[in-house]
Amino acid sequence: MKILIVDDEQAIREALGRKLRREGFEVSLCSDGAEGLRAFHSDHPDLVILDIVMGGMDGLTVCRRIRELADTPIMMLSAQAITEDDVIEGLNAGADEYLIKPVRLNEFVARVRAILRRSQIISNDVEQNYDDGYLSVDLHRRHVYVDNMKVHLTPTEFKLLAVLMENAGRVVSQRDLLEQVWGREYIDDVYYPRVYISQLRRKIEPDASNPIYILTEHRVGYRFERRLNVD
Repeated sequence: MKILIVDDEQAIREALGRKLRREGFEVSLCSDGAEGLRAFHSDHPDLVILDIVMGGMDGLTVCRRIRELADTPIMMLSAQAITEDDVIEGLNAGADEYLIKPVRLNEFVARVRAILRRSQIISNDVEQNYDDGYLSVDLHRRHVYVDNMKVHLTPTEFKLLAVLMENAGRVVSQRDLLEQVWGREYIDDVYYPRVYISQLRRKIEPDASNPIYILTEHRVGYRFERRLNVD
């Protein structure tokens, strides 16, 4: 699989590239945002890894530009501690996740593999279609429509929705969501489900502050509630 790394720190860029090549990936390296966008158009990578702070075009801007064109998974690299506000800003730009520098190489590879797994086709065991007249989801084609308008979900948001729909009517604990959506590598990232659920509600609920599809079971987890067909 092809991975594009965009980072203006040469040592980090090359270290990550060497590690991924040893793991069998095809890697392209770019030193700034503009170069990264050109490489994205020419190489069609399966994953993009973006440093947030770069001279010229920063990582969030590159992320937004990519999201105008494709659903390619995007991992952001941050040189400072990540807050929930940082994650929300990245999600709004279209990122799938963050990783803090300095990067531990084995963890980095594990998370790369996890994010690529999330971007794959949904299992055939999952019911493929849902349509209640307001929310329409085709899990096989990865299409989501809200009130007849197509909605963009990142690969992680789509995987989260698919897991909840697979367990429709049943509560999925936060721990189970972390394992099934993000992978065991993320088991300590306890705020991820809350932040991503909030983002997903903004995209699919008629009123995100009063959800009807993704309901919270306090201190337990979340469940997807199917609706009767809406006229």
